[in-house]
Amino acid sequence: MPHPTPESPRPPAVDVLVVGAGPTGLALACDLAGRGVRTHVVEAAERLPAGSRGKSLQSRTLEVFDDLGVGDAVHAAGSLFPPMQTWRDGEREGEWQLIEPDPDAPVSRHPRPWLVPQWRTLEILRDRFLELGGTLEYGARLSGLTQSDAQVTAEVTHPDGGRRRLSARYLVGADGGHSTVRESSGIAMKGDDGGLRSAVVADVRVRGLDRGHWHIWPDPAGELLMCPLPGTADFQLNAKITGEEFAAAPETVRDLVAARTHLPPQAVTQVGWYSFYRPRTALAERFRQGRVLLAGDAAHLHPPGGGQGLNIGVQDAYNLGWKLALVVGARAPDALLDSYEAERRAAAADVLDLSTRLYRAGRETRDAGEQARYRGRVCHLLSVHYRDSDLSTDTRTGRSPADVRAGDRAPDLPCVTTDGPHDGLFDLLRGPEFTLLAVDCTPPATAWRVRTHQVTGGPLAEALGTGLFLIRPDNHIGLATVDPGDLERYVTRIGLRAGVS
Repeated sequence: MPHPTPESPRPPAVDVLVVGAGPTGLALACDLAGRGVRTHVVEAAERLPAGSRGKSLQSRTLEVFDDLGVGDAVHAAGSLFPPMQTWRDGEREGEWQLIEPDPDAPVSRHPRPWLVPQWRTLEILRDRFLELGGTLEYGARLSGLTQSDAQVTAEVTHPDGGRRRLSARYLVGADGGHSTVRESSGIAMKGDDGGLRSAVVADVRVRGLDRGHWHIWPDPAGELLMCPLPGTADFQLNAKITGEEFAAAPETVRDLVAARTHLPPQAVTQVGWYSFYRPRTALAERFRQGRVLLAGDAAHLHPPGGGQGLNIGVQDAYNLGWKLALVVGARAPDALLDSYEAERRAAAADVLDLSTRLYRAGRETRDAGEQARYRGRVCHLLSVHYRDSDLSTDTRTGRSPADVRAGDRAPDLPCVTTDGPHDGLFDLLRGPEFTLLAVDCTPPATAWRVRTHQVTGGPLAEALGTGLFLIRPDNHIGLATVDPGDLERYVTRIGLRAGVS
């Protein structure tokens, strides 16, 4: 092989460079590495970001984590959310649930959200990524990037002032709301604070509170909450603040507890991580600029209402990972990546509206039952669909909008195949490939690389009806048809290549 010359740029050292080792970046890195994509992550901080931050893992995110191989570790690290405990004038007023399960939600083996400090979620994802052979570099701040028709070149700066260049076929900016990747790519971020109140969040240790409840103190100046964090002796404190500035520090956190609760300042025995933030809603004008893509907070900013921000970012990663892997592996054209923005930008816009409504509503005790039911209906993210996507084709007739359609998340229902009974469909979908389900019919022969299962009964067959269903690697239905010819037409139309290894 000839050596590169100045006129012939050095081939990329990795397939995908991920900027940012937060939940979105590490989830994407795990997905890519699990599909055999050479992946490198750079993180500006010298260690994983601290703090409990986004502690609520929704049902759909837990399903994603199962597929990434971290579901058991995440489950072991967390717990169900405890009941809310209201305090007034130093007395317990009553307990209530923040979220009630939605009886009409799509079936999931994770029907309720799971409570895990974000720093622990990051550790689990990092360890999985390294186990899969990926590489992670701390203290590497992106200071510039350029791209050509063939690759992206990123310049990173280290704390000692040293600089070096990294090349990759694609670069994904998962570097948060102040994304250097987004700014370097000239992508505008539009939004506002919508009149949302600022807040302080901190990880604290407190004497005098039981760990069986999520404690809340209603206050005209703003509610204050303390949630016990599983696997630790800490509580996450969250309080809305009046005014534009708050000098977050151990002393001011203690003063805030004394002012809004019945606890004295000395009851706070330790203040670990803490942060002051101004919530805002914002959405990037586009999620792609050539070989550069945006995901998570770099693409959309959410107020922390309903625990959606971390979750929607992880699901960005789950949508993008398999598409990048197919393009990098020459099994699909670069144009497949355009579907990422088309699908995820619409989903992010919907969640922005939801998060804003829930942040404004807060966690007040009035109408707690109705509020809990509402949160249960809207927060699980199991109903996010891509029915309008160019990747979704449904040629069946006589189906109602309430029926399972192409673009929907496939139902994780028990089924019977020629191999025997299965507790849930997702057990058959794990792995990097598309899956073809032939429900109560004979599967067609195809030269295209796809796993095939013949479904002969069970709740899944009843829910889907007779036909052929091509399930994408992110568990969404790409094609629903009764015509075997539609399979090859679908594969050809979206550009996937048969028989490519």
